Amino acid sequence: MSMKRSFKNLIIVALIAAGCSTVPLTGRKQLHLVSNEEVLTSSFSQYDEYIKTAPISKDKQKTDMVVKVGKRIAAAVEQYMKSNGMESRIREFQWEFHLVADATPNAFCMPGGKIVVYEGILPYTQDETGLAVVLGHEVAHAVAEHSNERMSQQLVVALGGEALNATVTNKSELVKEFAPVIYGLGSQLAVMLPYSRAHESEADHIGLIFMAMAGYDPSMAGKFWLRMSQSGSKTPEFLSTHPSDHTRAEKIRSWLPEAMKYYRPVF
Repeated sequence: MSMKRSFKNLIIVALIAAGCSTVPLTGRKQLHLVSNEEVLTSSFSQYDEYIKTAPISKDKQKTDMVVKVGKRIAAAVEQYMKSNGMESRIREFQWEFHLVADATPNAFCMPGGKIVVYEGILPYTQDETGLAVVLGHEVAHAVAEHSNERMSQQLVVALGGEALNATVTNKSELVKEFAPVIYGLGSQLAVMLPYSRAHESEADHIGLIFMAMAGYDPSMAGKFWLRMSQSGSKTPEFLSTHPSDHTRAEKIRSWLPEAMKYYRPVF
Protein backbone atom coordinates (compact mmCIF):
# COMPACT_ATOMS: atom_id res chain seq x y z
CA MET A 1 0.00 0.00 0.00
CA SER A 2 1.42 3.41 -0.98
CA MET A 3 2.23 6.02 1.63
CA LYS A 4 -0.35 8.37 0.07
CA ARG A 5 -3.11 5.74 0.30
CA SER A 6 -2.09 4.87 3.87
CA PHE A 7 -2.30 8.54 4.81
CA LYS A 8 -5.76 8.81 3.27
CA ASN A 9 -6.95 5.77 5.18
CA LEU A 10 -5.57 7.14 8.44
CA ILE A 11 -7.40 10.42 7.85
CA ILE A 12 -10.65 8.57 7.16
CA VAL A 13 -10.31 6.41 10.27
CA ALA A 14 -9.47 9.43 12.42
CA LEU A 15 -12.41 11.45 11.13
CA ILE A 16 -14.84 8.56 11.61
CA ALA A 17 -13.58 7.92 15.14
CA ALA A 18 -13.99 11.60 16.02
CA GLY A 19 -17.31 11.94 14.22
CA CYS A 20 -19.61 9.55 16.01
CA SER A 21 -22.77 10.40 17.87
CA THR A 22 -25.62 8.45 19.48
CA VAL A 23 -29.19 8.37 18.23
CA PRO A 24 -31.76 9.26 20.94
CA LEU A 25 -33.90 6.39 22.25
CA THR A 26 -32.29 3.65 20.14
CA GLY A 27 -28.73 4.27 21.30
CA ARG A 28 -27.29 3.43 17.89
CA LYS A 29 -23.88 4.91 17.10
CA GLN A 30 -23.89 6.92 13.88
CA LEU A 31 -21.39 8.64 11.63
CA HIS A 32 -21.50 12.38 12.24
CA LEU A 33 -18.92 14.32 10.23
CA VAL A 34 -21.09 17.29 9.27
CA SER A 35 -22.14 19.91 11.79
CA ASN A 36 -25.81 20.61 12.46
CA GLU A 37 -25.21 24.22 11.43
CA GLU A 38 -24.00 23.15 7.99
CA VAL A 39 -26.87 20.71 7.49
CA LEU A 40 -29.57 23.10 8.68
CA THR A 41 -28.28 26.04 6.65
CA SER A 42 -28.45 23.89 3.54
CA SER A 43 -31.79 22.34 4.50
CA PHE A 44 -33.54 25.63 5.20
CA SER A 45 -32.30 27.10 1.92
CA GLN A 46 -33.49 24.08 -0.07
CA TYR A 47 -36.82 24.02 1.75
CA ASP A 48 -37.48 27.72 1.19
CA GLU A 49 -36.98 27.26 -2.54
CA TYR A 50 -39.32 24.26 -2.58
CA ILE A 51 -42.13 25.87 -0.58
CA LYS A 52 -42.20 28.96 -2.84
CA THR A 53 -43.66 26.89 -5.67
CA ALA A 54 -45.33 24.04 -3.75
CA PRO A 55 -49.12 23.74 -4.32
CA ILE A 56 -50.22 24.51 -0.78
CA SER A 57 -53.56 22.89 0.10
CA LYS A 58 -56.62 25.10 0.29
CA ASP A 59 -58.42 22.66 2.59
CA LYS A 60 -58.36 24.54 5.90
CA GLN A 61 -59.77 21.70 7.99
CA LYS A 62 -57.15 19.20 6.83
CA THR A 63 -54.38 21.79 7.05
CA ASP A 64 -55.37 22.63 10.61
CA MET A 65 -55.23 18.93 11.51
CA VAL A 66 -51.72 18.58 10.12
CA VAL A 67 -50.56 21.65 12.05
CA LYS A 68 -52.29 20.51 15.25
CA VAL A 69 -50.80 17.01 15.24
CA GLY A 70 -47.41 18.29 14.15
CA LYS A 71 -47.23 20.87 16.93
CA ARG A 72 -48.25 18.30 19.54
CA ILE A 73 -45.51 15.93 18.46
CA ALA A 74 -42.95 18.75 18.25
CA ALA A 75 -43.84 19.94 21.76
CA ALA A 76 -43.55 16.41 23.15
CA VAL A 77 -40.20 15.87 21.46
CA GLU A 78 -38.86 19.19 22.73
CA GLN A 79 -39.94 18.36 26.28
CA TYR A 80 -38.32 14.92 26.14
CA MET A 81 -35.05 16.21 24.68
CA LYS A 82 -34.87 19.00 27.26
CA SER A 83 -35.63 16.66 30.16
CA ASN A 84 -32.88 14.28 29.04
CA GLY A 85 -30.13 16.79 28.37
CA MET A 86 -30.34 16.53 24.59
CA GLU A 87 -31.91 19.89 23.78
CA SER A 88 -28.81 20.91 21.80
CA ARG A 89 -29.76 18.35 19.17
CA ILE A 90 -32.90 20.29 18.24
CA ARG A 91 -32.03 23.79 19.48
CA GLU A 92 -31.85 25.22 15.96
CA PHE A 93 -35.00 23.48 14.69
CA GLN A 94 -37.57 25.76 13.06
CA TRP A 95 -40.78 23.75 12.97
CA GLU A 96 -43.09 24.22 9.99
CA PHE A 97 -46.05 22.08 8.95
CA HIS A 98 -47.52 22.28 5.46
CA LEU A 99 -50.17 20.30 3.60
CA VAL A 100 -49.75 20.28 -0.18
CA ALA A 101 -52.36 19.51 -2.81
CA ASP A 102 -50.91 16.36 -4.31
CA ALA A 103 -52.59 12.96 -4.62
CA THR A 104 -49.37 11.05 -3.95
CA PRO A 105 -49.48 9.18 -0.62
CA ASN A 106 -46.35 10.73 0.82
CA ALA A 107 -44.82 13.00 3.46
CA PHE A 108 -41.35 14.21 4.33
CA CYS A 109 -39.45 16.14 6.98
CA MET A 110 -36.37 18.17 6.10
CA PRO A 111 -33.62 18.56 8.70
CA GLY A 112 -34.63 21.16 11.23
CA GLY A 113 -38.30 20.25 11.42
CA LYS A 114 -39.60 21.36 8.01
CA ILE A 115 -42.53 19.00 7.49
CA VAL A 116 -44.65 18.50 4.38
CA VAL A 117 -47.67 16.19 4.15
CA TYR A 118 -49.34 15.32 0.83
CA GLU A 119 -53.12 15.22 0.69
CA GLY A 120 -52.84 11.79 -0.91
CA ILE A 121 -51.74 10.16 2.32
CA LEU A 122 -54.74 11.37 4.35
CA PRO A 123 -57.13 8.64 3.12
CA TYR A 124 -54.71 6.17 4.71
CA THR A 125 -54.13 8.07 7.95
CA GLN A 126 -57.93 8.57 8.30
CA ASP A 127 -57.72 10.50 11.59
CA GLU A 128 -55.34 12.35 13.91
CA THR A 129 -53.86 9.15 15.31
CA GLY A 130 -53.06 7.81 11.85
CA LEU A 131 -51.53 11.15 10.95
CA ALA A 132 -49.46 11.00 14.15
CA VAL A 133 -47.92 7.75 12.89
CA VAL A 134 -46.72 9.55 9.76
CA LEU A 135 -45.57 12.74 11.49
CA GLY A 136 -43.90 10.83 14.32
CA HIS A 137 -41.99 8.83 11.72
CA GLU A 138 -40.92 11.92 9.78
CA VAL A 139 -39.91 13.89 12.88
CA ALA A 140 -37.88 10.85 13.95
CA HIS A 141 -35.81 11.13 10.76
CA ALA A 142 -34.98 14.73 11.64
CA VAL A 143 -34.24 14.15 15.33
CA ALA A 144 -32.11 11.09 14.52
CA GLU A 145 -30.22 13.26 12.03
CA HIS A 146 -30.44 10.69 9.26
CA SER A 147 -29.73 13.31 6.59
CA ASN A 148 -26.59 14.34 8.46
CA GLU A 149 -25.54 10.70 8.54
CA ARG A 150 -26.16 10.23 4.82
CA MET A 151 -24.16 13.36 4.05
CA SER A 152 -21.34 12.13 6.29
CA GLN A 153 -21.30 8.86 4.37
CA GLN A 154 -21.00 10.85 1.14
CA LEU A 155 -18.01 12.68 2.61
CA VAL A 156 -16.32 9.39 3.44
CA VAL A 157 -16.78 8.33 -0.19
CA ALA A 158 -15.18 11.60 -1.27
CA LEU A 159 -12.32 11.02 1.16
CA GLY A 160 -11.53 7.77 -0.61
CA GLY A 161 -10.86 9.54 -3.92
CA GLU A 162 -8.74 12.34 -5.22
CA ALA A 163 -10.98 14.90 -3.48
CA LEU A 164 -9.32 14.27 -0.09
CA ASN A 165 -7.79 17.71 0.34
CA ALA A 166 -10.89 19.50 -0.94
CA THR A 167 -13.05 17.47 1.43
CA VAL A 168 -10.96 18.25 4.49
CA THR A 169 -10.36 21.93 3.74
CA ASN A 170 -13.59 22.86 1.96
CA LYS A 171 -16.17 20.63 3.62
CA SER A 172 -18.86 23.30 3.54
CA GLU A 173 -18.61 23.50 -0.24
CA LEU A 174 -19.04 19.74 -0.53
CA VAL A 175 -22.04 19.89 1.80
CA LYS A 176 -23.63 22.34 -0.64
CA GLU A 177 -22.74 20.03 -3.51
CA PHE A 178 -24.22 16.94 -1.84
CA ALA A 179 -27.38 18.63 -0.53
CA PRO A 180 -29.43 18.36 -3.75
CA VAL A 181 -28.48 14.67 -3.94
CA ILE A 182 -29.40 14.04 -0.32
CA TYR A 183 -32.61 16.07 -0.29
CA GLY A 184 -33.67 15.52 -3.89
CA LEU A 185 -35.29 18.95 -4.07
CA GLY A 186 -34.85 20.06 -7.63
CA SER A 187 -38.36 20.52 -8.99
CA GLN A 188 -41.74 21.74 -7.85
CA LEU A 189 -42.87 18.43 -6.42
CA ALA A 190 -39.52 16.82 -5.65
CA VAL A 191 -39.29 15.19 -2.25
CA MET A 192 -36.72 13.82 0.13
CA LEU A 193 -34.95 10.90 -1.49
CA PRO A 194 -35.54 7.53 0.19
CA TYR A 195 -33.57 6.68 3.29
CA SER A 196 -31.96 3.29 3.77
CA ARG A 197 -34.05 0.46 5.22
CA ALA A 198 -32.06 0.74 8.45
CA HIS A 199 -32.99 4.43 8.75
CA GLU A 200 -36.63 3.75 7.90
CA SER A 201 -36.84 1.02 10.52
CA GLU A 202 -35.24 3.29 13.11
CA ALA A 203 -37.73 6.06 12.24
CA ASP A 204 -40.58 3.55 12.68
CA HIS A 205 -39.20 2.73 16.14
CA ILE A 206 -38.60 6.29 17.33
CA GLY A 207 -41.77 7.52 15.64
CA LEU A 208 -43.89 5.12 17.71
CA ILE A 209 -42.43 6.62 20.86
CA PHE A 210 -42.83 10.20 19.67
CA MET A 211 -46.53 9.71 18.88
CA ALA A 212 -47.01 8.09 22.27
CA MET A 213 -45.30 11.03 23.99
CA ALA A 214 -47.76 13.33 22.22
CA GLY A 215 -50.74 11.36 23.54
CA TYR A 216 -51.54 9.27 20.46
CA ASP A 217 -52.06 5.54 20.87
CA PRO A 218 -49.04 3.76 19.28
CA SER A 219 -50.95 0.47 19.11
CA MET A 220 -52.85 1.97 16.16
CA ALA A 221 -49.68 2.27 14.05
CA GLY A 222 -49.93 -1.26 12.73
CA LYS A 223 -53.34 -0.54 11.20
CA PHE A 224 -52.00 2.48 9.32
CA TRP A 225 -49.06 0.54 7.88
CA LEU A 226 -51.44 -2.25 6.89
CA ARG A 227 -53.65 0.20 5.00
CA MET A 228 -50.60 1.58 3.22
CA SER A 229 -49.32 -1.87 2.27
CA GLN A 230 -52.71 -2.73 0.77
CA SER A 231 -52.94 0.48 -1.24
CA GLY A 232 -52.50 -1.18 -4.63
CA SER A 233 -50.12 -3.06 -6.85
CA LYS A 234 -47.60 -0.21 -7.04
CA THR A 235 -45.60 0.40 -3.86
CA PRO A 236 -46.23 3.98 -2.65
CA GLU A 237 -43.13 6.18 -2.57
CA PHE A 238 -43.58 6.52 1.17
CA LEU A 239 -42.90 2.76 1.48
CA SER A 240 -40.29 2.41 -1.24
CA THR A 241 -37.33 1.55 0.97
CA HIS A 242 -39.12 0.34 4.07
CA PRO A 243 -38.68 -3.18 5.37
CA SER A 244 -41.16 -5.78 4.12
CA ASP A 245 -44.70 -5.68 5.52
CA HIS A 246 -44.07 -8.82 7.57
CA THR A 247 -40.79 -7.51 9.00
CA ARG A 248 -42.32 -4.14 9.89
CA ALA A 249 -45.35 -5.73 11.57
CA GLU A 250 -43.11 -7.93 13.70
CA LYS A 251 -40.86 -5.04 14.69
CA ILE A 252 -43.76 -2.77 15.55
CA ARG A 253 -45.17 -5.47 17.83
CA SER A 254 -41.78 -5.81 19.50
CA TRP A 255 -41.48 -2.05 20.05
CA LEU A 256 -45.02 -1.48 21.34
CA PRO A 257 -44.33 -2.34 25.00
CA GLU A 258 -41.57 0.28 25.05
CA ALA A 259 -43.72 2.88 23.28
CA MET A 260 -46.69 2.28 25.58
CA LYS A 261 -44.57 3.32 28.56
CA TYR A 262 -44.62 6.86 27.13
CA TYR A 263 -48.32 6.87 26.27
CA ARG A 264 -50.56 9.21 28.27
CA PRO A 265 -53.93 9.80 26.58
CA VAL A 266 -54.85 13.49 26.43
CA PHE A 267 -58.25 13.24 24.74
